[in-house]
Parts: sequence; C-alpha cells; structure tokens
Amino acid sequence: MQLLDTPVRPARGPVHSPRVPFARGPFDALPLAQAFPLAVVGGVLFALSFPSPGWWFLAYPALACMLLAAMGQRARRAAWLGYVSGAAFLVPAISWAGRYLGPVPWFALALFEAVFFALGSVAIALAYRWVARVVPSTAGRVWGLPAVVAALWTGREWFSGSWPYGGFAWGRVGLSQSEGPFTHLAAYVGVLGLTFIVVYCTAVVLSLALVVPRSPGVPLRLPMRVATAGLLVAAVLAVPAWPTATDGTIRIESVQGNGPAGYFDGASPGEVLNAQVAATDVEAKGVDLVVWPEASAEYDPRQQPVIASALDSVVDAVGAPLVAGAITQTSSGVLHNTSFVWTKDGWQSSYDKKRPVPFGEYVPDRWFFSKLAPSLIGLLQRDYTPGTKPNVLPVAGIRVGVAICFDIVDDGLTTDMARGGAQVILAQTNNADFDGTDENLQQLEIARMRAIETGRSLVNISTVGASQVIDPSGRTIDRVPAYTATSMITDVPLGTSTTPATVASGAIVLVLSLAGLLTLLACAPWTRRRPSAARRS
Repeated sequence: MQLLDTPVRPARGPVHSPRVPFARGPFDALPLAQAFPLAVVGGVLFALSFPSPGWWFLAYPALACMLLAAMGQRARRAAWLGYVSGAAFLVPAISWAGRYLGPVPWFALALFEAVFFALGSVAIALAYRWVARVVPSTAGRVWGLPAVVAALWTGREWFSGSWPYGGFAWGRVGLSQSEGPFTHLAAYVGVLGLTFIVVYCTAVVLSLALVVPRSPGVPLRLPMRVATAGLLVAAVLAVPAWPTATDGTIRIESVQGNGPAGYFDGASPGEVLNAQVAATDVEAKGVDLVVWPEASAEYDPRQQPVIASALDSVVDAVGAPLVAGAITQTSSGVLHNTSFVWTKDGWQSSYDKKRPVPFGEYVPDRWFFSKLAPSLIGLLQRDYTPGTKPNVLPVAGIRVGVAICFDIVDDGLTTDMARGGAQVILAQTNNADFDGTDENLQQLEIARMRAIETGRSLVNISTVGASQVIDPSGRTIDRVPAYTATSMITDVPLGTSTTPATVASGAIVLVLSLAGLLTLLACAPWTRRRPSAARRS
C-alpha cells in the first residue's frame, strides 16, 4: 500500500486546537455596557432610600447594583463606576445644598464626596478578585467574602465621615434604615455597625445567587438558596431590641418659632427672638424645662440687656429654666455657636458647638478657596470656632446632652453625651436655610438613629421644622407641623441604661475596617508574576 509509505507533510499555516469554551468565574467583571447602567441605577435607588421619599427598602437593591457593577473590575474601571454611583446618589440626595448658594456648592460637595465612593469601589472590586482567589470554597465565598466587602464599605464610610475638615457623614447606609427592620441593631453596633450588617446581608444574597449555582456537586437549588437567605435575615431579626431602661419623665416645652432665621431672610435684630417668645406657651402647666432651637436668642444675653429681659419674662412666666441658642463672642473676638441654660438667676452654663459646618459656618483654608470662588466665599463673613466644653449640661435637676445642628452627625459627640451621663438629648437646629428641601427630614432621621443608638429620648427642635420628640426605641411620641409657630409639651422619658453601641461601637468599627483592609492586603497577589509570552503561547 503505497499510501501508507507516503510521508506526511506538515500543514501550511498554524494548527488550531479545538476551542474549549471559556468558563466564567462567579465574580468576573461585567462588560461596561452592563456595569455602567447598574452603577447609575444603584446610585439613584440609594438616593430614594433617604427622605424623601425615604423608601428604606430600596437600599438593598441599590447596594446589589453597586456591588455587581464593581465586582471583579480592574482598578481604573472600578473607580469610574464607583464615582458614577456616588454622583448618581449624592447629586439628588443633597440637592438642598444649592438651595440658596446655587449649583456650585451643591455639585462641588456631591462630586467631591463621590471620590470616596470611587475609592471604596476599587477596594471592593479587588476583594472580589483577590479574596475569591485565595478562598475558593463555597462556604468561604458565600459567608467570608461578603464580610470583607461589608468591612471595606464600612471603613470607607468611616473615612469619608472623618476627613477632610471633620468629614461629611451624610448618606451612610445605616442612616437610610431609620424605619427599616434592622433599626434596633443600632443600639448594639451603632450607625456604622448597622451599615456593616446591611451590606453584609446584601453581599451574602449576591454570593448565594452567583457562587452556588456554579459550584459543582452542590445540590443547592433555587428554593434552598432562597431559604438560606431567609434564614440569614431571620437570624438578624431574631436579635431582640436592647432593653432600654428609663426612670421617670421630664415635661419639656419645645418651641418652634418659625421666625425669619435663614441666612438670607434679612431679618431685623430681635425678629427671631420675638417669634420664639410669641410661640412659647407661657400658660402651660407643670413644665420642667423649655427648649428653643439653635440661635433662637440671636445674640449673647449677657451683652444684650433687651435679650436678657425677654428670656427672664419667659422663665418667670413658665416657671422653668430655658435652654436656648445664641451667637457668642469671647473677649478676644472668637465667635461660637452656643447653647446655654438660662434660669431666674440668669446665665448658668453653656456648650459651644464642636462641629461647625465647613463652608457654612466657617471657611477652612480661606486664603485658598477665596482664589477659586471669591464671590461665593465672600458671602461667608463670619468664621465660627469649634468649642471645647463638654456637651452635657445640668439643668432642671437632670443632665441633658446637647447637639447643635451638624453635631448630630458626629459619632464621637454622640458617644460623649451618653458617657457624660445625659438622660435626654436636645438636638437644637436651624433648618430655615433649606426651606422647601429634604434636608430637615434627613437630619431628623439621623437624630432618630442617635436616639436608638444611645438609648435616650431625643428632642429635635428646629426653628421651622421638622420638630419631633423621639423615644429611646426611635418612635415619635410628639410632633408639630413644619413651618408653623407653635410648641409641643411632652412628658419625655429619661434614659438610664447604657447601650453596647455607646461603649464599644467605635472599637467595633475600627476592628471591622482594619480587618477588611488587612484581609484584602493579605490576599493581594504581591509575588504573582505575569506569564511570559513563551509560556502564554
């Protein structure tokens, strides 16, 4: 057979081996055409979880969309996708920032804070690549990897709430859950700890959807995956509310004067003060304490006899001490936003706001920002100095914690009030500059979370609203309509217990954040080399 002896000649051109279908991993990056819409939708849904409309349940699909968008992406693309999510969330969520000063500060703040979303997105994307490679087991990817992702998200929120200029803690995941089923957990782990729980549960559900179906030999079908997710949620919900203890009540008259307290209202001296006096029910019976909002007395009554006389008339008529707010100035010219106690014997004690608002109550690095936006910075002529006094004051036989407006977002100041023995929290604020926006509602929900976190009743009293009294469980027990000159007289429970959050929430957040970051770094392929061209061929 001559054919058998014919030498075989090599075929011309390259020899193609049969193609093996590419097996995608569960955390592989989505194409940009899919990831980009997910990033946008996630940010928008997250904005809707805050007031208004305050649909807290949208935080879960929002987180799922943002995690899916970042999952497995390269660092540069993850950063851009995270930035898009952050901008899509912050631009609508803090639109109140441009109420009077226009779009420049609004977009500047939103787009700057979106940078932190970008940094967090990079860390989360790397976690889905690096940690998943080191932990290939189904259990590790379903339960362990989400813990790293949640810790990184929590660490990002802590960092952006601390830096720069004291940070901007608005828009945390935990703050969106003031009406949700996990709200009571804030008493155990604080607001940032609640962020971790919500992100963790969402990430676990994602892993159940992505990892289990691709794991060979795991007979866990859809009903079982749903049941597993349900058991996780049920286990979290099974944690009982912290047994908050109260001992007696104090009758507080909280006065919402609805005066022209806005920065651009052009009020004449005394108008805001007179509005507060007129709205105070001086015939109320059995009142132990009267509370007015931030800057309600306008100026230092020790320097203004007319103001002192007005305060004396209220205290004498009601027969109770008054906690009010004013702008004070030291002998050296230092300005403070101050809350003070006024009795029949005059000025007793005071607290100076420790968290004045950057670019609102003072301009940090004024020399620099004046060059960028001289006309805008020029509108802010006064710079308030952060105070140093304790934020717990003795009044009416009890100890009250005082939070002046933006103070309420500060985790440390919240802890200081509880540790300082405060039996009730007075959150004095002036929302008049944000008339017609959602700022006052968002701040109210932050205050609600602080009441739960500390196990203390909280009186949120504003110049214009929203003014409410909230009990230690977060339930509203009294309220008045916004933009109405009136007062509410409420028997407010006095808290006596200490919650785990006030003892250890700071340490919990620190441990979680560091653990997430160190785990990510430990799983990084530091010694891995790219295969050479010869090996790839």
